[in-house]
Amino acid sequence: MTASLLVKLGAFDVAWLAVDRAMTAATGDRVLVAATAVQLGQVLRGSGRARVAKSVMLTAAYRIAPPVIEYGPPAELSLCGTLLVQAALAAACIGDDRSAVELVDEAAEMAAQVGDGHDHHRTGFGATAVELARITVALELGDAEAAVAWHEKLIMRDGWRWVPAEHRAAYLIDVARAYLQADDPVNAGRVLMEAHRTAPAEIHHRPAGRDILAQVARDPDAPATITQLVDMLGTG
Repeated sequence: MTASLLVKLGAFDVAWLAVDRAMTAATGDRVLVAATAVQLGQVLRGSGRARVAKSVMLTAAYRIAPPVIEYGPPAELSLCGTLLVQAALAAACIGDDRSAVELVDEAAEMAAQVGDGHDHHRTGFGATAVELARITVALELGDAEAAVAWHEKLIMRDGWRWVPAEHRAAYLIDVARAYLQADDPVNAGRVLMEAHRTAPAEIHHRPAGRDILAQVARDPDAPATITQLVDMLGTG
């Protein structure tokens, strides 16, 4: 939990220490090691070590993977699938589009077994969560238009409401970036306000949220609500 919070705050050096202590505490318990590895992947990506993150996440994923996916326990499938998603995001960061897509597809097979509406080991893993990752991967690979198109379809799915509020808000920050890259500041502002309503701390305290908020506010077509929020938070 400490590492997760520090990652959100952009304090990756300190987050690394927290993950290291967590790994030490989890030694001997394969499930806890896998759960801790999820945070390790985020720390490595945030520290600019995406290539290492991909390798480490794949190793961790296949250590926790059940022998037969169809009969795997949902909790272990959730951890394995989440680690594969982390590997996919790392692959996207280094421009490895083929691996990124393949890893998301592999995670989707596990998500189909788990279903939506669960939060095993606080992963929020499920079919909808994997599709959120697919959209983020598309954005990382530079295809903002595809990311926006998939997003607009995904939020119509029933599974969207099962995604934990924190995850939804963090994802919407990424979608705001996609809209901005697609030259649509109005919708960028709209989804940012939705993120703010869903989990205000993601905008108030997370550097990524405040940065994209300031970027949207600088656009002359930005909604007035965004300007008001910037004034309130002093991020302009």
